[in-house]
Amino acid sequence: MQKLTVENRDLKIKPLQIIFILAILQLIISFLTEPMILTFDESMWQYIGRNWIRNGQVPYTGGVDNKSPLIFLVFGISDSLFGVNFWFPRLLGIAVQSVGIYGLFKIAEKMINPRAGLIAISFYGLSLLWHSTGGKYVSYTETYAITCVIIAVYFCMVYQKNNYAFIGGLFAGIGLGFRFTAVFGMVPMFIFTLKRSRRTGLAFLMGFLTSVGVLVFLAEWAGIKMSEFLFYGFGDNFGTGSATDHSIAWKAQRFADGFFYSELILFYPALVFYFVLIRKIDFLKVWLLSEFIGIIILGMYDRCHYKDLLPVMSLMSSYVVYFLMENYHAPLKQILLGLWIVFFPKTFEPLLVVKKFFFLRSNQRLSNSNKAAFEGENLKKLLGLWIRSKTITNEKVFVAGYGAQIQAYSERESPSIYFNVTQTAFAKKRLFFDLTANKPDMMVIPLSESYSNIVDADIRLFVNELAFKNYSLDTCMYDYNIFRFNRTIKP
Repeated sequence: MQKLTVENRDLKIKPLQIIFILAILQLIISFLTEPMILTFDESMWQYIGRNWIRNGQVPYTGGVDNKSPLIFLVFGISDSLFGVNFWFPRLLGIAVQSVGIYGLFKIAEKMINPRAGLIAISFYGLSLLWHSTGGKYVSYTETYAITCVIIAVYFCMVYQKNNYAFIGGLFAGIGLGFRFTAVFGMVPMFIFTLKRSRRTGLAFLMGFLTSVGVLVFLAEWAGIKMSEFLFYGFGDNFGTGSATDHSIAWKAQRFADGFFYSELILFYPALVFYFVLIRKIDFLKVWLLSEFIGIIILGMYDRCHYKDLLPVMSLMSSYVVYFLMENYHAPLKQILLGLWIVFFPKTFEPLLVVKKFFFLRSNQRLSNSNKAAFEGENLKKLLGLWIRSKTITNEKVFVAGYGAQIQAYSERESPSIYFNVTQTAFAKKRLFFDLTANKPDMMVIPLSESYSNIVDADIRLFVNELAFKNYSLDTCMYDYNIFRFNRTIKP
């Protein structure tokens, strides 16, 4: 990327002022968007983290999800300090994300101009708030991985010394520790540090291997088996029944929704202009291509995955806008005002939540006759709290289907590491073995149509037969049948 050498004017707008406003907006999006409980993914990490910190059951022994132990640790610490909550991980996520925004400012400041840095963080910070990029989900692994990648880019690409490349490699390794997809941000850095000189490339690689080695050592010291981490976190996520097992038609539709029917299209004019303006293959182009390939390879097109593209697209866009601004002598304040109007998240949900809280709270009533209400995730929290009140601490509770939120709020252990349904061949075999060998004290089975449509028939049949043979129906609540183990039946 060619640095624009226009004389820098005094800046009245400070980057920390913009970052502070963006943090306030992120607070509003994160805390005033329904449902105002632990999300499905947060519940997974809350459950595993709680088992790890409170009960000494390390990840993949105390519960399985395809994420890094680092995110389980965040939620485990949150639980040990404040109990079951979503506010601490989200506040921590906002703090980490703000560091990433400031890091992006420093990159643009050094590589382009401080005024371009203000433009870059406006692009980046506002796009992070969009619904189409998972604006609510600030506590997710992407936040930590992307921030580490941004810091790594700052040390690797802004500075020319080997010791800075080593520091960049350290942060790249930490990013990979949070999320495997950080490798798609790491590869361009390695290519361009190696292109600069072999010693610089080697310094980056040594930094990366050092941080990865430290993380592996700490995991082994904590009792986490790396073979299990690689299997559950990577290997078992591909193939039949896995999270990535979708048809070509499904992927094509998700691709179109993500790239053409979302706010991402607001970036495209500036990106096209950048490719026209900068003819050579530079770092930003390779970074953008690498992140795009990563999303395609993963093939899930989750909203949060598009966050990987935002830093590089923001830098490209800020370069173009700054170039036009200086050539046409446009004032910075007017440029920022227009940018904020166009890129500001178009959602009124926080306002509706505030209205609901102040005006409708006293009129809300939960009724088992209102079946439509059972679709809400808030009911899963209520059911989890009910289970906690009706069981004792050491009793096992199994929630069939996608019941991570119920499991998390119940604060009870599942008899299987697959406390939330996973439908690979290995997962089914392990689930059936766990339930047979260690029958839970309570079974919670959904009655909803979605349970029948989404969960494979063999899992549903096994769970139903187990309940029929060994359990008695205790009650029906919030569209779930709740069974108690019948201790009068001999095994």
